[in-house]
Amino acid sequence: MSLKIRLARAGTKKRPVYHIVIADSRAPRDGRFIERLGYFNPLLPKDKTERLKLDMEKVKAWLAKGALPTDRVLRFLDQAGVMTREKRNNPTRAMPRKERKARAEEAEKAAAAAKAAAAAAKAAAPAS
Repeated sequence: MSLKIRLARAGTKKRPVYHIVIADSRAPRDGRFIERLGYFNPLLPKDKTERLKLDMEKVKAWLAKGALPTDRVLRFLDQAGVMTREKRNNPTRAMPRKERKARAEEAEKAAAAAKAAAAAAKAAAPAS
């Protein structure tokens, strides 16, 4: 049974509040969970302490038992200094699709040209 530390949505329509829970990875997002570890209220400003509450002792105990945090929970744990999260860098994400496609085609053409040049150099080398 693989355990996840993840968010379960609560609150009303357009007013979300998330419970941070430990759950089986196969359980539904808002369904069955094993233990509640805290909450997250995204509607509050980032400087408020009531925005996020986590019971760190419980979190550390579940991590020791092999539970894996989701990406959002890993961000919270990184801020708390419990775990480290690798920075992600996807510079092409903000690029429009047509521009991405054009760059990919240019890269393919450059790779094909390099391959042809290498083949020509290889063919010329045995002749000399």
